[in-house]
Amino acid sequence: MAAVSDRLPAFPWDKLEPYKKTAAAHPDGIVDLSVGTPVDPVPQLIQRALIEAADSPGYPTVWGTAALRDAITGWVRGRLGASAAEHRNVLPVVGSKELVAWLPTQLGLGAGDKVAYPRLAYPTYEVGARLCGAEAVVYDDPTELDPAGVKLLWLNSPSNPTGKVIPKDDLVRIVAWAREHGILLFSDECYLELGWEAEPVSVLHDDVCGGSYEGIVAVHSLSKRSNLAGYRAAFIAGDADVLGELLEIRKHGGMMTPAPVQAATVAALGDDHHVEEQRERYAARRTALRAALEAHGFRVEHSEASLYLWVTRDEPCWETVAHLADLGILVAPGDFYGEAGARFVRVAFTATDERVEAAVKRLG
Repeated sequence: MAAVSDRLPAFPWDKLEPYKKTAAAHPDGIVDLSVGTPVDPVPQLIQRALIEAADSPGYPTVWGTAALRDAITGWVRGRLGASAAEHRNVLPVVGSKELVAWLPTQLGLGAGDKVAYPRLAYPTYEVGARLCGAEAVVYDDPTELDPAGVKLLWLNSPSNPTGKVIPKDDLVRIVAWAREHGILLFSDECYLELGWEAEPVSVLHDDVCGGSYEGIVAVHSLSKRSNLAGYRAAFIAGDADVLGELLEIRKHGGMMTPAPVQAATVAALGDDHHVEEQRERYAARRTALRAALEAHGFRVEHSEASLYLWVTRDEPCWETVAHLADLGILVAPGDFYGEAGARFVRVAFTATDERVEAAVKRLG
């Protein structure tokens, strides 16, 4: 066991604990903007679907019910513009983080293989590479990588942590490059429905992939759009051969989405109203925090999508973390996401309206 854990970096969030204690000592309490965890209620129609499916004594299937596959394929066609999607092009998974962490292992990657991901990125891409013993490599533009040995290429648009969106023309170019070199491309699109100053586009869009899903898979989650982080509701869509292989592996390994969660997912994907309501909440919080941070001397970079503001005062990120902790505000240091983030912090706008208002006052 130690041999496996020794491959992994120190869990970054543990380093934030002293600053969390400082922020929590504020007379009006902590405003935690460090982790992008949903705080608003799960929509009632989703709760009802979960409750109505609570009497589920039998084992669920890994591929999910036909109703779930109908819901996912319908959403993928309508929302992502993937007009050719069928049941064989979708697979429910138990949480997108879990998928990211264990995908290289399930793909059979190991020593001598390379897993590539953005220079500024969600740490779990690196963790997935390390768990299977592959080499983790970072890029600014994936098409500038040496393709030799690269077996898995991660895209992340909108980006966590920066909120940057990859333009459609760049996606077309990257997909063509990956196909030319036989590299499997997985695109983490979990924030796709949270575009503010840009309209994120999926790699599965007909205009990007040409209507063929060969060599490409998109990762989607209901955690942010539907406040379902606690449900671990997610799915992947794309290359039927890749998904078929993962399905066979997962049949042996379990990894079945619980039946009540499958029912809740069907309800969530079938309703756009709750998504728009949640977007409006986040938009208001984002506007308030952005104005307050800029007035306080911060510069916002990218941040055109997702649930975060990527900001800097042109100082080491831990100095910024300490400064804000003294105001009772906890944020994530940019170096959690790579050395290139060493002078930035990531500010989530997932706190309640009351806590966001408190942060705005303190920054003022």
